[in-house]
Amino acid sequence: MDTVERTFVASLDTIPAMIEFVSSTAETFGVHPKRVMHLELAVEEATANICSYAYEIPPGEVTIKISREPELFRIELIDSGVPFDPMAMETPDLKAELESRQVGGLGVFLIRRMLDDVHYSRSAGQNILSLAVRYGEK
Repeated sequence: MDTVERTFVASLDTIPAMIEFVSSTAETFGVHPKRVMHLELAVEEATANICSYAYEIPPGEVTIKISREPELFRIELIDSGVPFDPMAMETPDLKAELESRQVGGLGVFLIRRMLDDVHYSRSAGQNILSLAVRYGEK
């Protein structure tokens, strides 16, 4: 069992089920509990954005594809929504006064900081956000 995949309705109500799918698979594949927590936070943030913004006429779908690689536990979040590259967002200015900060971007910043590999691609009309962690405690 090196790859598992499941498709969910892209709705805020299904986010807990998506997180549980990722968590239980990560635990089965031997990912360190601290890294599982990082994955849960990243998946919650990324799927909330997909559920809220990807589809002009909601709900759409999000497929979660999980792969066990030699060094990394990888999750791909795949949707057919509007093209959006979260990696193109500017890093938020964390030193700016709260009132003058630009809205958005903090979740992507946190995902980049917590995970070992994050990248985006668009293929065959689908957004693919790839999130990965090493198995050990970082």
